[in-house]
Amino acid sequence: MAKIYDFKALTSKGKEIDFSQFQDKVLLIVNTASKCGFTPQFAGLEELNQKYKDKGLVIVGFPCNQFKEQDPEGDAKIEEFCQLNYGVTFQIMKKGDVNGPDAQPIFEYLKSVAPTEEYNGLKAKAAKTLFKAISKSVEKDSDIKWNFTKFLISKDGETIKRFAPTTEPKDFEKDVEAMLA
Repeated sequence: MAKIYDFKALTSKGKEIDFSQFQDKVLLIVNTASKCGFTPQFAGLEELNQKYKDKGLVIVGFPCNQFKEQDPEGDAKIEEFCQLNYGVTFQIMKKGDVNGPDAQPIFEYLKSVAPTEEYNGLKAKAAKTLFKAISKSVEKDSDIKWNFTKFLISKDGETIKRFAPTTEPKDFEKDVEAMLA
């Protein structure tokens, strides 16, 4: 079976990144959007990045326009938006799909090994129902329901936790710390 380290993807500038370089690092992969109600989570993601990057955390953002077309700009504009508005210094990748026939292979893999999100609270349960109802790209239960679904991957690539869009970065900081230990 494939591992996260078997994948490659393009940055927003068109440079190929080989995920094998992230072995022995804790990896956080997030599908992002710049015009979403969850867009302010970029600030929390950057806080995690600044706090833990020197301890082995790598955050990678994958812009996606599949959910109510909330990331319509081109790759350069998306990256500029993230940097100017949220001070993002972590890697932003080329925009692409996370569900359906054109889904990026890395997301097909992540959905297969972590098919369900961790939701916390009643608000999150209501959000799960809402996301599924309004998103045209959700066909399977394992599909990504909305922007800012997060995948936290351990140093050995074996443990993968999936967090719902409603889960703020601060809410899984203890998971990051545990994987870095």
